[in-house]
Amino acid sequence: METVSGNLASTLRIEPGITAIIGSGGKSTLLKTLGLELMRAGGRVLLCTTTHMFPVAGVPWDGSNRRLDAAPWKPGASHVPGCTCEACAGFARGSICQTGVLDPQTGKFSSPAEPLDQLAQRFDYVLAEADGSKRLPLKTHAAWEPVIPSGTANIVWIVGASGFGKPINEAVHRPELFCERCGCELTDIATPERVAMVLNAEMRMLNLNNARIMLNQVDTLSDPTMADRFEAALDHPVVASSLK
Repeated sequence: METVSGNLASTLRIEPGITAIIGSGGKSTLLKTLGLELMRAGGRVLLCTTTHMFPVAGVPWDGSNRRLDAAPWKPGASHVPGCTCEACAGFARGSICQTGVLDPQTGKFSSPAEPLDQLAQRFDYVLAEADGSKRLPLKTHAAWEPVIPSGTANIVWIVGASGFGKPINEAVHRPELFCERCGCELTDIATPERVAMVLNAEMRMLNLNNARIMLNQVDTLSDPTMADRFEAALDHPVVASSLK
C-alpha cells in the first residue's frame, strides 16, 4: 500500500483538467488540500461541486461580494493577489478560487452555472466534489450517483477508514444498499472485506475501474492491519492517508 508522504497530486497522479472527488470520509478536506498544493506549484485552480457542498473557508468565491474569511470585498478589487475568479483581472499563475450557486438558506454551493468543461478551458485544474455522504465515513451509491462531469480527467474515490469496525447502520450512508450488495445485516460490522466487496461491485457497476482509491483516516485505526486487509480484498491499488 502506498502512503502519502509528500506530494499529494503526484501520488494520486492528478493531471490537468477536471478532477472528480467521490466517496466519503474526507472529500472536502481532500478538495482543499489538493487545491492548495496545486496552487503553490503554480497552477490556476478552481474548486466547485456537482452536487452540494459548503464553501471552502479561506478560498475566494467567484461572484461573491465578500471574502469568506475576511473583510467585505469591494467591486473592482482582487479577492487576493492573483485570484483567478471572474471578478478579478487576469488569470495569474499560482492562484485558487471557488465557484457555484449559493443557497442562502443552507449556506451551500450547488454546481456552477457554467458547464465544467468550459470552466476547464480557463483553469489548469478544476477540482469538483462530485458526491454526498452525510458526513459519514463510508458510502454506498444510489443509481443516480456519483455526479461525474463529462470530460473528467481524474477520479479520486475516497474511503473513510474510521468506519471500519463500526456497525453498518452507524458508519455507512445508504446502509440498506450496502447490505444488499454484500449480503449482510444493518447491525453487522463494516469490516474492511465488506467495504472492499461493495467498492469492487460499484467500480464494475459504474465503470469506474480507472478511479484512484484513497483510504483516508488511517490514523484512526485501532488495528493497523485493517488497511492491509482492505487493500488485499480490493481489486485495486490503494493510497493511504490521514488528511487533516
